[in-house]
Amino acid sequence: MEYKEVVESLKDLTYKWDDIQKICDYIILWAVLWGSSDIHIEPLSSFVRLRYRVDGELKEILEYQNFLHQWLVARFKILSDLKIDESRVPQDGRISNTIEWKSLDLRVSTLPTVHWEKIVMRIVDKTKKIPTLDDLWIVWKNRDIIMKAIAMPNGVILTSGPTGSGKSTTLYSAMTLLNKPGVNLMTLEDPVENQIDWLNQSQVKPDIWYTFAYWLRTALRQDPDIIMVGEMRDKETVDIAIEASLTWHLVLSTIHTNSAAETITRIINMDVQPFLIPASVNAIIAQRLMKRLCSCKQKASMSDIWAATLSNIKHAINLIDKTELKNRVWDKLKSPVFYKPWSCEKCEGSWYKGRVWLYEVLEITPWVKEMILKWSSAYDINKQAIIDGMVSLEQDGIMKALNWETSLEEVYKVAKSQQW
Repeated sequence: MEYKEVVESLKDLTYKWDDIQKICDYIILWAVLWGSSDIHIEPLSSFVRLRYRVDGELKEILEYQNFLHQWLVARFKILSDLKIDESRVPQDGRISNTIEWKSLDLRVSTLPTVHWEKIVMRIVDKTKKIPTLDDLWIVWKNRDIIMKAIAMPNGVILTSGPTGSGKSTTLYSAMTLLNKPGVNLMTLEDPVENQIDWLNQSQVKPDIWYTFAYWLRTALRQDPDIIMVGEMRDKETVDIAIEASLTWHLVLSTIHTNSAAETITRIINMDVQPFLIPASVNAIIAQRLMKRLCSCKQKASMSDIWAATLSNIKHAINLIDKTELKNRVWDKLKSPVFYKPWSCEKCEGSWYKGRVWLYEVLEITPWVKEMILKWSSAYDINKQAIIDGMVSLEQDGIMKALNWETSLEEVYKVAKSQQW
């Protein structure tokens, strides 16, 4: 479905605004057919804006009249079983639907604004299988560290990164490897986005004090082998998770930090004693999502690449373990070729189509352990981890650019927060 067709079809419907149900159905339908991850319906001062998030980027679809908005809000609230007469506080709900043989869950969130309520719907395709570590481009050394971490009977595995970077997906992929008949897997999420048959999944309910920390205490009485906590938000949750890992449980969770090294300092800032981190943490995974180059990509000339960028590339590559380089891009380094975005009908002028995963996996080596015990900074821990062989976000991105999956521009745009 092309961008212009989506826009024109929705414009036609909003001009014939007498069928609110059809407008709502088509807003969802076109978002799904276009491969969107989120739908944003935003009331502004003189109009309402509809946007879809495609490949991580918000695309404006159309603007429509303000008077339509209250009817659309009411319709979406009915579909997601929310209170239609309550517009003063945020509400969360869920819509189950089937489109084009796809079984879908839409996580609906409403938020009061100065003009009316904003609605955001996250689209979850329940027919999609959980990706493997190879599907996520976790390969070579990164994969080896993760496999070693999940093979341990106890400990903590953390994924870090911004919202929407696929942290939970990485944990689900790891849990597919851990799923065995003799294992009790339990999860607590906020919210439960993917309902999976072989997991004992629960959802937090803060209004009745059913929090991550409260659930963890209860879960430990449910004879678990492996526990997945949706997010480590506070000291109490971190303390219980570490305690659980030290009492022979494997704990997987997410945390909001910019890099793997910063995760360590974040935990210490939650008043966790440094000596507990090497004793409990198996691995820390930092990740991002980059846009994948469309098939219309073109070879980039050296004049397209800034001298400063070339200097960064050479420095980053020189720091990578030579065995890792030989496995991945050794031949391509002899005469490096990068590709740049172009434009065709397939990508509709956006230059990219799909996503590529970007990872760094920090292993607690004896030297990293020593730095943690000395209360070293995230900068120093990161520097030591790279010396010990960790592939940073920047390095992983460069190697994927050398494999022509993405552009250098995209690598440095996504990994820029990791520039030390």
